[in-house]
Amino acid sequence: MAKILITEDEDGLRRFVARALQLDGHETVEAADGAEGLACLRGEDFDLLLSDIRMPVMDGIELAHQASAAFPSLKILLMTGYAEQRERADNLTGKVMDVVSKPFTLPDIRKAVAVALAA
Repeated sequence: MAKILITEDEDGLRRFVARALQLDGHETVEAADGAEGLACLRGEDFDLLLSDIRMPVMDGIELAHQASAAFPSLKILLMTGYAEQRERADNLTGKVMDVVSKPFTLPDIRKAVAVALAA
């Protein structure tokens, strides 16, 4: 299956998503913010970056820009609970597969990841 980096500053949500994706057979690595996520990307090969948009230190928008520049074949999927943050992702067309709205259900995030990986 795929190796997925999850960057999310809410510990509980990050663990929830990681467990859900592990049930589908994916290997997951977790990071608490964009800077930590970028460091992880530089150290390992990933198939998908699943990142929250609103995070401390480095947000998901900046992470997506840097990740797509450094790793052009990396698939990127963003998540957010804020409408204005979703609009900020509009300038990432072609770099980001989709933006998943929070709150989401377990089947929602699993499906979004499956669609992104299949693209």
